[in-house]
Amino acid sequence: MKKLALALLLAAAVVLTSCSSGKMLERDVFAMDTFMTLRVYGADEALLDAAENEIGRLESLFSATRESDISRLNTEGSAEVSPETAELVSGALEYCELTGGALDISVYPLVSFWGFTTGNYQIPDSGEISERLELVDYTKIRVDGSRITLGEGMNIDLGAVAKGYVGDRLCELLRQGGVTSAVLNLGGNVQTIGSKPDGSDWRVAIKDPFKPDENLLIVGVSDSTVITSGDYERYFVGDDGKRYCHIIDPSTGRPADSGIASITIIGKNGLMCDSLSTALFVSGAERAISLWRESEDFEMVIVTTNKKILITDGVDVLSDLSGLDAEVISRE
Repeated sequence: MKKLALALLLAAAVVLTSCSSGKMLERDVFAMDTFMTLRVYGADEALLDAAENEIGRLESLFSATRESDISRLNTEGSAEVSPETAELVSGALEYCELTGGALDISVYPLVSFWGFTTGNYQIPDSGEISERLELVDYTKIRVDGSRITLGEGMNIDLGAVAKGYVGDRLCELLRQGGVTSAVLNLGGNVQTIGSKPDGSDWRVAIKDPFKPDENLLIVGVSDSTVITSGDYERYFVGDDGKRYCHIIDPSTGRPADSGIASITIIGKNGLMCDSLSTALFVSGAERAISLWRESEDFEMVIVTTNKKILITDGVDVLSDLSGLDAEVISRE
């Protein structure tokens, strides 16, 4: 089995941060298996220390592969957890329900069996997949105050939602410290506080999933979150020559194959954007557009596997779309 390393450019989106005013402090952090950069205006080193410590503290609660609330829950089946873990699991379950199970935090046994948590990649046969699909059902997860209980034999993983939640917590911490302008790049999850110090919007570049070293387009955001899920971010190539991405479809137990190469969700809430970027990548463009038309909470950019770009009409596109096969989607 041939294995491909993670793309050197881990970020699904990058931030173009040229600013003409304001003192900026920057902190690079490696956590949650990714590189993070915090760029904060009007803060001191102590506040950045507090933000870095918060990332480490939350990672120690949410990790499925080291000692944590989640690893203990997976071992014991039922456990008392921290308020943050209970809050995150409860919030994630709401998006599992909203998306009809396209997001399912109990898909961990399959993610692990395919090798995406260990690097020991394999292509399971149908029987092995069916056996593990019996353990995937978010509706069997119960949250009662600080106690979480799983169905028999189940395991959960918060990798699809944790960075969005962590970003929300960091923004809250920084705002409480008086910060009114910041951009946090949590391994491609971009969360912003306010706008640039000069009052202009942040410019966030969305990568081309077919040429990940290049940018596809640039969007303008303020006080918003931009999160992308794509089939180019983490994958392996099997002996059959096919590429298998890390996002597992909970309905099939196999890597998602919905016709989407990447989907970017833009909204005010990190947990929502993280959850929807995974779920709608699984669901496909038609379902994604349908859910968007039912909601006023987010905007999105979809790149299909046949290289068509679908952009909802609330996205502030700052780059030239000429030469691209792009379509603006309206709610009508």
